[in-house]
Amino acid sequence: MDYSKLPSKEIERLARTIHPGAWAIEPERPLATLLGSCVAVCLFDPYSHVGGLNHFMLPNIRRSNNDDVDTLLSGAFAMESLLNALLMKGAKKIRLQAKAFGGGTIIDTAGGSQNIGVRNAEFAKEWLGREGIPLQSSDFLGPWSRKVLFLPTTGDAFCRRMVTNMATADVIAREERAYAETLIQKQKPIENKVELF
Repeated sequence: MDYSKLPSKEIERLARTIHPGAWAIEPERPLATLLGSCVAVCLFDPYSHVGGLNHFMLPNIRRSNNDDVDTLLSGAFAMESLLNALLMKGAKKIRLQAKAFGGGTIIDTAGGSQNIGVRNAEFAKEWLGREGIPLQSSDFLGPWSRKVLFLPTTGDAFCRRMVTNMATADVIAREERAYAETLIQKQKPIENKVELF
């Protein structure tokens, strides 16, 4: 099916939704995500027509002996995972192109959600620059939430800025809080049990 000829509402209806901390590659089906202070990066190889999207937050988490952080959900892991999965599907790093969105300030918190959005946007730009992947288009920061639609076979991305009402802000804030908690939550120590038989 040629999704690029469909209206955006229909693309959105048919899309696979990517939640905070996740990434996906689809052979054909569109990908969609809703962003607040998180960032989504779309990577695409125009020659092999393979593409994917991630959704991440808090790229600069430090690990220590006392704080075991789930790096599977951090920005660095989200970017590396998406890149490696694309390479396994036939993409070539030299041909990859990027589009990136998010880092908005939709809720005003004492924790500084604006700083989180800025850090996420800066991380995405820095990571792409370091990897030599051109950022073809972006829409970062500002007081908006964003709905992003990505067509993996064509590399087309659509970003709709949304003036955030209380209901949308609550949904995004709840998802981002739950996601952030998984990033900083301490894992329970594993008990060393030996069973004799």
